[in-house]
Amino acid sequence: MTPSVYSARRNGWLPSLFNDFFDEAWVTPVFKGTAPAINVSEDEQEYKVEVAAPGMTKEDFSISLTSDDDLVIAMEKKCKNECDRKETKKYLRREFSYSKFEQRLTLPDNVEKQRITAAMNDGVLTINIPKKSEEEKAQETLSIEIK
Repeated sequence: MTPSVYSARRNGWLPSLFNDFFDEAWVTPVFKGTAPAINVSEDEQEYKVEVAAPGMTKEDFSISLTSDDDLVIAMEKKCKNECDRKETKKYLRREFSYSKFEQRLTLPDNVEKQRITAAMNDGVLTINIPKKSEEEKAQETLSIEIK
């Protein structure tokens, strides 16, 4: 049930002004695309990033690591089969022929960058980011010789 316009305006013009201004129906969204949902979890051995990507394949994704320790997940999907054929029909509206997405996640210091793996299964991209063990953390301590 939605409140009627009359009940919102009974209290005078000032509440009506704010109700009209902040009403969600009045504001047109600027961004009409959607970004895939992302889950990030952690346990004692690793971090896990899951990206919901139904209809996508592993070829649609690229995953990279920047020099600033940002994990960059990029996806680009182009319509290949039906869009490349010459068609006799004329589209009046076509919205699903191309999509692009990029997400950057800053990695913590305690990860094994060389052992990051990714897999695509049932429309979910899963990225496993192993943590460093306590021995590996201890080996990273750098002693500086005093001369």
